[in-house]
Amino acid sequence: MKKLTTLAAMLLACSLASANTLRWAAQNDIQTLDPHSQNHSATTTISGYVYESLTRYTEKFDVEPALAAKWTYVTPTQVRFELRRGVKFHDGTPFTADDVVFSLQRIKHPASNMIIYASGIKEVKKIDSHTVDFVLEGPNPVLMRNLTYVRILSKAWATKNRSENPQDFKAKEDTYASRNAMGTGPYKVVSWQPDQRITMVANKDWWDKPSGNVSEVTYLPIKSDATRVAALLSGDLDLLTDLPPQDVAKLKADPRLKVIEGPENRTIFFALDVGSDEIKGASVKGKNPFKDKRVREALSLAIDREAIKRSLMRGLSIPAAVMVAPVAYGYSAELDVVAKPDVTRAKQLMTEAGYAEGFDVPLACPNDRYVNDEEICQAVVSMWARIGVKAKLTTQPMTQHSAALQRYELPLYMYGWGVTTFDAQYTLQDIVHTKTGGADGKGNFSRVSDARIDALVQQMKVETDVPKRLALMQEALKRTRDEFLFIPIHHQVRPWAMKAGVTIPHSANDAPQARWATVK
Repeated sequence: MKKLTTLAAMLLACSLASANTLRWAAQNDIQTLDPHSQNHSATTTISGYVYESLTRYTEKFDVEPALAAKWTYVTPTQVRFELRRGVKFHDGTPFTADDVVFSLQRIKHPASNMIIYASGIKEVKKIDSHTVDFVLEGPNPVLMRNLTYVRILSKAWATKNRSENPQDFKAKEDTYASRNAMGTGPYKVVSWQPDQRITMVANKDWWDKPSGNVSEVTYLPIKSDATRVAALLSGDLDLLTDLPPQDVAKLKADPRLKVIEGPENRTIFFALDVGSDEIKGASVKGKNPFKDKRVREALSLAIDREAIKRSLMRGLSIPAAVMVAPVAYGYSAELDVVAKPDVTRAKQLMTEAGYAEGFDVPLACPNDRYVNDEEICQAVVSMWARIGVKAKLTTQPMTQHSAALQRYELPLYMYGWGVTTFDAQYTLQDIVHTKTGGADGKGNFSRVSDARIDALVQQMKVETDVPKRLALMQEALKRTRDEFLFIPIHHQVRPWAMKAGVTIPHSANDAPQARWATVK
């Protein structure tokens, strides 16, 4: 297919679509089609159209059966899954237990950035063609939620196309599975032209029935805020999920459109290299200022989160002190109390730490991923300058930003973390726990290591008493906050805009589901 080089050409192609096509735009592209490579929101959203898991979420984020028709706890550490019969992959290959065993082994490969979702699973045993047993390392209170993101890949297809292992994204590996897809889900990928468009069509042989009428989905990554909004206003888009805050009121006032909104399960924050002996690219040599809690606290105190909410986010953010959003289990409003900005106190802390004159440090931010990401970073650069910290800002697309942080090349960077399981353990285990060779700390790219938090995570992973487990999570969130291991900025609020004839439920995970959508 000839490469499209302009947005106009992309939209022209979309305008020729049928009445049941959902033309959807957001600001960033997926990173890969490999379902086990990257734990990145846009990527996992699109992979969920094509690939399915043993369990899935309802509209209210309860867990329900998907490729597993039912499950039974044989013991607290052994779960038997009876697989759904009659299911076929998009190429007609039958879905069997072999695909489940293969996919669980594949997602645990060192190249996978999705291993957190297989956490606590010791072994998967095939009982027969449609029955598997999961042997657990211990009781696992979040197993069924984790499994919603363990996408099942065709073993035969992956083997045939030399994609037995997940793509090593940080090493810039390119595989057949990173460019093509073979799942059992409600949509099939027809084409993906990176940074231009993804086209998917309904899987007419899907085992389930959609509640909507969308027969084709065209996803358009459009980086420019103004261009995305103009495309919606001109009628060339049906759904826009990355709304510039400054345009929300205008879009709400347009009778041709409707806007729905709600809190997202994502927290935006700055991560600091707290483990290295020296900060790469900083003016301080021979030591690491970020190891000093006083410096981290000063950086946090210098940020005026209410000003960011008011001027950049137009009220569409919740200033944050903790690392999980209000929609996550384990969140506590009592813990999420943001200290007022205090430049005087921040300067005092910098002086006590031995940095009265401040220092220079690189700051890396994405420019196409989070709402006003680059603008927020620019504002924070000015705020930090008031306490002598001169942050040298560089921005780049999320695909490059993500690969660089996974290579540990970014000593100070903006990141956003969504609680995909809607359970605080997910955040604490993946990005706060000390990095290990397995699931614990898999997303910890800032070398955070705290023995007390590690111990709390290990306890909550197997604690089945609900009040006790909640207490463990809240203690870990409090310690993460009080030690300033990260610098939270805010929890995002996400409005979506769409044509008046489009109906789709708002999702706190910012993942529109076309199978629930209706286009008139």
